[in-house]
Amino acid sequence: MNTEELITRIIDLALIEDGEDVTSTAIFPPGEQMQAVLKAKAGGVLAGLEVVRTVFRRVDPSIRCDFIKKDGDRLEPGDTIGRIAGPAVGVLRGERTALNFLQRMSGIATRTAEYVRLVKGTKAKILDTRKTAPGQRVLDKYAVKAGGGTNHRMGLWDMALIKDNHIDREGSLEGSVAKVRQACPGVPVEVEARTLSDVERLLKIGVDRIMLDNFPTDAMKKAVELVGGRVPLEASGGITLETVRDVALTGVDYISVGDVTHSVRALDISLTIEETA
Repeated sequence: MNTEELITRIIDLALIEDGEDVTSTAIFPPGEQMQAVLKAKAGGVLAGLEVVRTVFRRVDPSIRCDFIKKDGDRLEPGDTIGRIAGPAVGVLRGERTALNFLQRMSGIATRTAEYVRLVKGTKAKILDTRKTAPGQRVLDKYAVKAGGGTNHRMGLWDMALIKDNHIDREGSLEGSVAKVRQACPGVPVEVEARTLSDVERLLKIGVDRIMLDNFPTDAMKKAVELVGGRVPLEASGGITLETVRDVALTGVDYISVGDVTHSVRALDISLTIEETA
């Protein structure tokens, strides 16, 4: 299944949750037209406009979405994002579903942009994680990119990430890496290091990325010096807006932050009726 088909399926499931709009069907005569304006009520970064367009297209293909903003744009309170026009019953049926997606995705983009701003001037890139809304990962990760972040692995299949549970079960770093490479040739391999000694051993083994999990910043700096740019280093574990700058200044290449998706605050965006005819 390609990305477009997956997004359509996600949207269809959300529309199924709502079902038919018995209220609007009772109030608005068949064929009555409506125009509504989409506006930002808070400042932030916009993400999810094509998802909004698809929501209304799935409800009624005759509904028109005319946007004057684009994903990645910074919004100020009161900014007009665009207008939605078409049969009143269709516009109202799609309204909440469209806003749910747009507000969540814009909230993720906004939060990501805050982290990206704080590491500006360093080489560190902000990564997302798999701490996403179940069934909506493709949308969450799209929103991270709209906010200036970088996607980590999409799932469990596109990168092997050997963590403490795997290492403890296998018995060694070397054995864990060897088994994964034998079973999944060609798949990038990242390994969690728990100590500077682990970092040294992983340099000898040769892996695609080393994760410094819950390392203090002084230990991160030592790891950066030890590696000397030979392998990308990813800092991970409890990193916040308050600590991300200090982590970036250690010289790591990536900083993974679950906060950009798992605890997102939706951006306040409204859809208000302008006229009916």
